[in-house]
Amino acid sequence: MASLLPAELAWYVTGRFYAAPDGAMADYGYFLHLGPIAPLFTGTPGEASAHFTFAAQPFTATPVSNGALQLGMDAVGDFSVYLQREPAGDFDHPESFARGERIATFRRSCVVLGTTVHTAAAAHAPGLIALNAFTARLVESVPFTWAGRDHDLSQILGRGVTQFGTAATAAVPTATRPHDVVLPFSGSAIALG
Repeated sequence: MASLLPAELAWYVTGRFYAAPDGAMADYGYFLHLGPIAPLFTGTPGEASAHFTFAAQPFTATPVSNGALQLGMDAVGDFSVYLQREPAGDFDHPESFARGERIATFRRSCVVLGTTVHTAAAAHAPGLIALNAFTARLVESVPFTWAGRDHDLSQILGRGVTQFGTAATAAVPTATRPHDVVLPFSGSAIALG
């Protein structure tokens, strides 16, 4: 079983943030790269063919403004990684990313700071880009066999990851309720070792 060195690239993910009118948020998605694990997809890469997915527990963000920057401080919370032997991810049904075998749970170890850059110092100005960063500690890992090889994320990643994310500021249309805003994002993480 291959383990990553500290600060070595651990994963690439893509997903969507789902925001409800009451301020609750959650994020769901799938892995584009996950250490030495392969294959990650059945067929063409996408949410419907992804074998490794993630789902966060709902959280709320505290807003802070600083001129043209809109900041969101997300509370400490958990997210889990799933092995879907039969892929079934669907962004119109975010709960579909929390199916299959839960192979790991991570806990964000501090407040996540998300920053949206606007064109003007006004909350109603259109956002240009949104960025975030967080560290998450591995709190649970279950060994699993995939493609004839044994894996365990605790052996691959060590104590967890630090992830840097980029999100769109333009929402994608959704029929998903109770969410009224859905924003796509991508993230890159390095192993804590």
